[in-house]
Amino acid sequence: MNPMGGMGGMGGMGAMASSTTALTARLSGASEVPAVVTDATGRVEANLAPSTNMLSWKITYSGLSGPPTMAHFHGPAMAGQNAGVVLPINAPLTSPITGSAQLTPSQAADIKAGKWYVNLHTAANPGGEARGQVSVSP
Repeated sequence: MNPMGGMGGMGGMGAMASSTTALTARLSGASEVPAVVTDATGRVEANLAPSTNMLSWKITYSGLSGPPTMAHFHGPAMAGQNAGVVLPINAPLTSPITGSAQLTPSQAADIKAGKWYVNLHTAANPGGEARGQVSVSP
């Protein structure tokens, strides 16, 4: 169980109802502030249920300098800005990372407005090695 009230595991991520808001992010070292030189890449696929503010996610990554030591959703901040942790992502942190959490109405508004980012941290890059700004999928 996630301390924010969510459960781990997402089951059929791709089969979510169209009544959800689809969110996505591309992870890279270039998106870190300051930028990090790394081969790491990744993708965040998430869905937010507007009626309940339940956020579910799947994070895939490769090329990190080592295993992730931590992973978080951060915000509110636009691309190029840093912000504090708003939602910790619980272990296991092996790709793919899946989970879900109940958001507050203001958190749901912030993530839909592009004010959250995902950050994967490693021992070599404790401030973050791969980051991506979450946005509503086109």
